[in-house]
Amino acid sequence: MKETQTIETSKASVSKTERITGSEAIIKCLIAEGVDILYGYPGGAIMPVYDELYKYRHDIHHVLTRHEQGAAHAAQGFARISGRVGVAIATSGPGATNLITGIADAQIDSTPLVCITGQVPSNLLGTDAFQETDIIGISTPVTKWNHQVTDASEIPEVLAKAFYIAKSGRPGPVLIDITKDAQFGELDFKYEKCIGVRSYNPVPKIEINDVKAAAKLINAAKKPMIVWGQGVILGKAEEALKAVVEKAGIPAAWTIMGASALPTSHPLNIGMVGMHGNYAPNKLTNECDVLIAIGMRFDDRVTGDLNTYAKQAKVVHFEIDPAEVNKNVHADVAVLGNSKDSLEALLPLLNENSHKAWHQEFKDLYAIEFEKVIKDDLHPTKEGLTMGEVLKEINIQSEGDAAIVSDVGQHQMIACRYSEFNKTKSNITSGGLGTMGFALPAAIGAKMAAPEREVVAIIGDGGFQMNIQELGTIFQQKVPVKIVVLNNEFLGMVRQWQQLFFDKRYASTEMTNPDFITIAKGYYIAGKRIAKRDQLADAVKEMIASKESYLLEVCVEKEDNVFPMIPSGASVSDIRLS
Repeated sequence: MKETQTIETSKASVSKTERITGSEAIIKCLIAEGVDILYGYPGGAIMPVYDELYKYRHDIHHVLTRHEQGAAHAAQGFARISGRVGVAIATSGPGATNLITGIADAQIDSTPLVCITGQVPSNLLGTDAFQETDIIGISTPVTKWNHQVTDASEIPEVLAKAFYIAKSGRPGPVLIDITKDAQFGELDFKYEKCIGVRSYNPVPKIEINDVKAAAKLINAAKKPMIVWGQGVILGKAEEALKAVVEKAGIPAAWTIMGASALPTSHPLNIGMVGMHGNYAPNKLTNECDVLIAIGMRFDDRVTGDLNTYAKQAKVVHFEIDPAEVNKNVHADVAVLGNSKDSLEALLPLLNENSHKAWHQEFKDLYAIEFEKVIKDDLHPTKEGLTMGEVLKEINIQSEGDAAIVSDVGQHQMIACRYSEFNKTKSNITSGGLGTMGFALPAAIGAKMAAPEREVVAIIGDGGFQMNIQELGTIFQQKVPVKIVVLNNEFLGMVRQWQQLFFDKRYASTEMTNPDFITIAKGYYIAGKRIAKRDQLADAVKEMIASKESYLLEVCVEKEDNVFPMIPSGASVSDIRLS
């Protein structure tokens, strides 16, 4: 989108004109957008805004994270569980660049963020001034939109546009860089919410002929299969998905970003696709005759080798972003639009069906997976604890109502595979970017956005140490998140690949860890370390019962692997059970 484009504004949101500074205008814009929590870290180039935040501290709660990356991930957690726009703020230079990992994570996982960074005065731009960085240039590839403000009068219109773009259509992160002189400058302030941007069409109009063509293929199918992604959650299409699945009797699988849109216990929920997904939906992807993709982008971790992926099937793709259609997998029928509207249009055109014989094929393959993988994960006979049995105990103690915030690695795959989700927006993880260090700050944001929910962070010993300083944020803010560190003293997923594909050359993956419980104690967070099976149930019960934050470290088997597994670049048909 070009800077010359005009925006449409809501006249209902016009405020009375008043003369104020740019920094106060920023705060008033945030309040007008309903922002009551934001995450950040102060510094010289953003100090005027923090001065105004102090004045408005009863209207907006600022959370001082211990690192700007933590601020971005906390804003992500906030957005993912609430459906609202998360807000992060930082100073120029290293403050701004420290946000980039979280912004990139939000971009690939379609998370709505507005990030505000301070910048050196406009007369110093391009002079290599102290803490000057071209954050616009740096962030351009990983933002939905960005803009640099050099004049205070721009602030209301630019921030209104930022919030609109971040949350409309396929959501994503927006970065607004504001020079220090623009923060000090004055303007005649009034705020009008943005309701449209010329030439930007965030939600394509549904073509009913495409819906009819999709219905025709689905009704004629003998072996249809649904794979849904986060687009169902972002589009608030959970009930519409359930209605479609139940009426047409179609087995439905999910990507890790789509997990929890349909309850885990639903009889037509056939599990997870992808590199460490379930055996049946991966295997039968290459046997279905119609593949219905809903709000997913055919990521390489889902498809494996594209040359062999679902070549026998007609593909129907329901998608809000035209750029994703035919990008990786050719669609015989593409239905563009919001997933809720598209599925509601599809529903009356579908025939009732059950596909009993087809469902039996999934059940037969699940039985194989249970005997070869799941039974050992959840009901182990070995002496050491498994990650799977820890998740099983968390399911029992939380009754499947917890929001699970997982980091990246083996524990992430185990958490996604074995968590029981009764509610939507219950699986919060770094899917596309795979950012270690995501879970601890994201859990903070999730708990603050949904204080009524139990929020449990599942983290490996490696990822925990990437943002372990955010224990300080938990302590200062009194955020009662529950933290489970699954400690195998390895960078487990990398070690697994080294074992399977590099002849057990464990190069730089074994971890010599500190005493995590003592560290937690230093932050006044209660904790316990366990290593035996007979300790597990009581320890998880104590953690869940705690009204405050709690760290449970579980020492698990050091060299357990996560199966099933599709080797990198292999076909989904080549999924391995051992």
